[in-house]
Amino acid sequence: MFRHSFMLGLALLAASASHAQSPAQSPAQFTPQSIAPVTASALDKETGPLSLPAAISLALEQNKTLAAARKEIEAADATLLQAGARPNPEFSALIEDTRKSSRTTTYQINQPIELGGKRSARIEAAQRARDMAVLDYAAKRSELRAAVVAAYYEVMVATERQRLARELLELAGTSAAMTQRRVMAGKISPVEQTKAQVARSAAQLEFNQANSELSLARQKLAMSWGATVGRQPLSDEGVESLPPLPAIAQLTEKVANGPAVRLARLEVERRRALASIETSKRTPDVSLTLGNKRDESNARNMWVVGVSVPIPVFDSNQGNELEALKRVDIARDALALTELQMQGEAAQAFERLRNAREEATALRSDIVPAAQSAYQAARTGFELGKFGYLDVLDAQRTYFQAKAQYWKALSAAFQAAADLDRLAGTETPPAE
Repeated sequence: MFRHSFMLGLALLAASASHAQSPAQSPAQFTPQSIAPVTASALDKETGPLSLPAAISLALEQNKTLAAARKEIEAADATLLQAGARPNPEFSALIEDTRKSSRTTTYQINQPIELGGKRSARIEAAQRARDMAVLDYAAKRSELRAAVVAAYYEVMVATERQRLARELLELAGTSAAMTQRRVMAGKISPVEQTKAQVARSAAQLEFNQANSELSLARQKLAMSWGATVGRQPLSDEGVESLPPLPAIAQLTEKVANGPAVRLARLEVERRRALASIETSKRTPDVSLTLGNKRDESNARNMWVVGVSVPIPVFDSNQGNELEALKRVDIARDALALTELQMQGEAAQAFERLRNAREEATALRSDIVPAAQSAYQAARTGFELGKFGYLDVLDAQRTYFQAKAQYWKALSAAFQAAADLDRLAGTETPPAE
């Protein structure tokens, strides 16, 4: 009796393995080699100042957000694997009458068979979710790369500001000493000495503020790879090289296929797949039954074959299907909004980059050299007794403001370029 039941169960399972569902697609395995960042072996050889490529590699290797995104891909692989699983068979035993002479024992195996494309719809939805996880990982890499570029140049700008503040502090100290000697010699009024001391105090405050800004900028950069404090000096190669201005047509095309837009498109496809799952549920599944029945009163075995089908009279899954279709419409609206927002952000970043480039170029080529020349001339004239200290102080302030404005424009240019890279999902192009 058990032998008959066991043989029939094997036959049922063999038949159900090739039923009317499409075969499961093996989930695309997540290979860290395909999208993993550069390993830290190259960073171990970094002996001098930290370069921008090394900072990017360090962040991509050790950033916790990227690590979580990689694990999300692995979780999506598991979801895809589970989506292709078929329903398990069910074994049941039934005994009628407890008296041995008239007892009837039935052993049977029930195998549900999914119809309506339920399994293929689940696989499709899980595949779209995995595609979104992979694209989200790539988008986070792009965002992190852009953030590291912006933070790196923020440190460089803060370093230059500190150097300028130190230089101005030294000049203010020299001017104060010169003023003191001239006052002691009776050549100028003691009021000039007071002004020089006030200027020196202001320069000291400016230097202290520059030190604080540099410390905060280094901390922000170090946080991108999970450190709390960054003390390693940065390479100053190309620090004053402006980022290139991309062609507007190419930029528009790249942003239209950027990470945010592609994620929104995949969300529409995923919602469609989920709607297909709800649609497939309107088709009832079939359960096949195969077993063996032993009749003790007649001393014989009998085959048991059956089919059961739910009758969708009260619940045809219309509510869930309608909800899924509405969520497809919501995803389409979100896609249109995302496309519009990305193009708007790209246009704003493009204008910021163009304005910053023009401002930095004008300051570097004309304004800063003229202010520096005027300051040097005023300082030389003051040493020769031809100018008053007030003239030197005004020239010094003008030179400092022009230089600070130049570094502010340079930082704004790199911030805008990093935003464009993030929106387009591309790596930062080399500076010109």
